[in-house]
Amino acid sequence: MFSPFSLLTVCAAAVGFLTILGTLSLVIYRNFRSNPKNPSSSFSSSPSSSLSLSPLPHSWKYHVFPSFHGADVRKTILGHIRKEFRSKGIDLFTDNNIERSKFIDPDLIEAVRGSRIAIVFLSKNYASSTWCLNELVEIINCREVLGQTVITIFYEVDPGDIKRQTGDFGKVFRKTCKGKTKEDIQRWKFALTQAALIAGILKQR
Repeated sequence: MFSPFSLLTVCAAAVGFLTILGTLSLVIYRNFRSNPKNPSSSFSSSPSSSLSLSPLPHSWKYHVFPSFHGADVRKTILGHIRKEFRSKGIDLFTDNNIERSKFIDPDLIEAVRGSRIAIVFLSKNYASSTWCLNELVEIINCREVLGQTVITIFYEVDPGDIKRQTGDFGKVFRKTCKGKTKEDIQRWKFALTQAALIAGILKQR
């Protein structure tokens, strides 16, 4: 078994980061149950549902769930991390067989909720995808309700721009928000702000 801190160290080593920002206050990695292939079935599978249950013992299906904008990181940082994780025996969820659309696929929601740790790759175009934004809302919910550990990687973006939705990141976000409901926009803003407040890794240009 490994700790979230050791997982963060693996991330940093994999992509050659020289600086880790902030003090990381992460919960020690819990031992997986004897049957990790059976995640909790207490949640609705509706893409629009929100977690409302109190924290309960949870059966984790995956070690790590990655949230990312593919064009920004899939062939660079993410590729290095996947390779490093495989060498360490860390089970990283892969969504190759899930068709992306405006709404999160129920299978993906199950994967988010069944992962002990979520790594969010916040990049310039992350907010161009409603899929990514809705995925982030789910991750923040899981952090609050299930005690899921969330690690943020700020990939060539300023954490302050993520928090306030400003700069180039903000421009992309505002474009995505056009025609969307106030409820959706507020959910996305809250999730982005919460993610930006999590101590993580800064990968500069």
